[in-house]
Amino acid sequence: MMRKMLLVILWLLPCYTLANVYSLPTNGGRLIGELQTHVVQQGEYFKTIADQYNVGILELMETNPGVDPFLPTPGTELTIPTLMLLPDVPRQGIVINLPELRLYYFPENGREVHVFPVGIGRVGRETPEMVTKIKSRIPNPSWTPPASIRADHLRERGEVLPRVVPAGPDNPLGQYAMQLSYGDGSYLIHGTNKDFGIGMRVSAGCIRLNPDDIEWLFNQSKYGDNVRVINQAVKISAEPDGRHIIEVHSPLSESEDEPSNKVITLNSQMVKFISQDKVDRAKANDAILTQNGIPVLITRDDVNSSDLSWSGN
Repeated sequence: MMRKMLLVILWLLPCYTLANVYSLPTNGGRLIGELQTHVVQQGEYFKTIADQYNVGILELMETNPGVDPFLPTPGTELTIPTLMLLPDVPRQGIVINLPELRLYYFPENGREVHVFPVGIGRVGRETPEMVTKIKSRIPNPSWTPPASIRADHLRERGEVLPRVVPAGPDNPLGQYAMQLSYGDGSYLIHGTNKDFGIGMRVSAGCIRLNPDDIEWLFNQSKYGDNVRVINQAVKISAEPDGRHIIEVHSPLSESEDEPSNKVITLNSQMVKFISQDKVDRAKANDAILTQNGIPVLITRDDVNSSDLSWSGN
């Protein structure tokens, strides 16, 4: 119910973005960025705050549980999730981690990574995991909604979608689209003509970016660039300086009725990581249960007394 109410509110709010660019660790580590805080001002909502820092709505809610996203109390200090572990994949091209609702873009210079919030497929029309490439780049795209989407639209809204929506302000793909080679080519990374849905599960399976973000990414990318869509709710890292870090996001729901905090199944690599003598298992378990999307230092206090006051780049 909370997320459905949020969709209604977001229709009315403007959208502003700025790029989040992080230097890649030069020592083989995976921690980037730094935590920021924001003191809520009168009249602010999670949507306006998320736009200010170019983070997603759900990740802001995940990081600040218990705060009303519609009417946060002025003076409340929010944690902005701009400290993160890089996904455990090759650092090349475009990487989309579905539970994070984030897109990572790794330029060929190998020195930095650009991170953007994305909208992904809703329950029942999930964005699939894939390893693929950019098949085509389409400025001012038209949209040909599949028969299944036209049927859903008629059933849910009582409206008949046209067979082809031409480029322009009424086109839900926005001004730029990149077609992926996966499957029959129906999956796109594209913009939007709406002021909501970024950092949420609202699409029919495509990956949706803010207009400014897709314009930048479109101009940086090219035909044949690598695209990887992954599902890593848990990220772990043994940093070169000895710190052990875990970052846990809520796994993707498979139905609307699932609880927000779901049981996470750890793979053998994660179990081995947490079982190390240097790791505080209680801290690791707390992070797995809390699922707040923030990197947590789980090195035992008697091994390393550092805390998360440090930055990752």
